[in-house]
Amino acid sequence: MTGDRSGEVAAPDDWLSIGEVSARTGAAVSALRFYEELGLIASERDGRNQRRYPRHMLRRVALVSVAKRIGIPLQDLREAFADVPLDRPPSHQEWQRASRGWKLRLEERRQTIERLEAELTGCIGCGCLSMKACALLNPGDTLAEDGVGPRRL
Repeated sequence: MTGDRSGEVAAPDDWLSIGEVSARTGAAVSALRFYEELGLIASERDGRNQRRYPRHMLRRVALVSVAKRIGIPLQDLREAFADVPLDRPPSHQEWQRASRGWKLRLEERRQTIERLEAELTGCIGCGCLSMKACALLNPGDTLAEDGVGPRRL
């Protein structure tokens, strides 16, 4: 059956075992348990005390996987998901609200990556003083007074 299923509540047969979620998402079983400890995903226990995940958790696991792949800390993701319900499929509006703050974080990250790309062959203010531009942009590592790390990124 095809069509838009957003907003539908998972039917009893739409509950997946941890192994099925792992197989569908590519996330290790241990990672799924860890995500659950962090409150990123949730499961219920069946009569045999085994985890069962509603199908809508696949979306959350997918977003966690993508966030990890591009280097976004899980704590940032947890904050972004704070108002997205775990106990039912989130509505389109709930995902939109969550994505507003998420988009700001992604834009900041994109700008940092662009600055890194532009400055990769120049002085980044890290204190190495090994580039010719460092003598002009960070003479004697004066940028260290501003704090730790690369001060020009």
